[in-house]
Amino acid sequence: MNDLLDLPADRQHPCKRLRPFAAGTLPVLAGALAVPALLTLAFLLAGITLPPLFAGVLLGYYLLTLAYSLYFKQIVMLDTVVLAALYTLRIIAGTAATTIAPTFWLLAFSMFIFLSLALVKRHAELLTMQEAGQSSARGRGYQVDDLQLLQALGGASGYLSVLVLALYINSSASQALYRYPEVIWLLCPLLLYWISRVWLKTHRGEMYDDPVIFAVQDRVSQMLLGIGAVIVWLAL
Repeated sequence: MNDLLDLPADRQHPCKRLRPFAAGTLPVLAGALAVPALLTLAFLLAGITLPPLFAGVLLGYYLLTLAYSLYFKQIVMLDTVVLAALYTLRIIAGTAATTIAPTFWLLAFSMFIFLSLALVKRHAELLTMQEAGQSSARGRGYQVDDLQLLQALGGASGYLSVLVLALYINSSASQALYRYPEVIWLLCPLLLYWISRVWLKTHRGEMYDDPVIFAVQDRVSQMLLGIGAVIVWLAL
């Protein structure tokens, strides 16, 4: 649905013009028919197989996504905050599906790290616009002159997520869960390096994909994730 609503802007974008609807690979009618069918199927499956709370979170996620596609994505800076909220809602949906209550620390960390990644996405798009000789992002409200500001805000938000992690390590919550919580301190330099590397690649114009897709496919990110998993295991 978001791609259908973004068609005019996507067709003018150097990379997004390759999306199936924008490129004409998939007909617009197929998307228009798939939206209600897939939404109905998603809510039916959620109602049958998962706790009722999950369906409520799913509904909230859908409504916020709809509001983002129709309105919020056009408002400078608010669009990135809403994107971070949507990423965080996915975590809340996971806790609702597993009946595990989300903690303050998890939500605080998620909001800051996802805001940084949302700003990475906007920065990369603006940089592409600048290289194409355009002065603004169509339908977004950003100007290429905003690049330095987005980079500063995104880096600060990413580092704040590390601060939240550091505060968590010294909290009573981590003391209760881990036998050796001090070992988790090793995660801080790993995360600092990863965030700095992501922003360096974005600054150099090497962030070609969504940052979440980049993190999944990037070999260095995969290696750091493996090291992080070993660190958590050692702390247990």
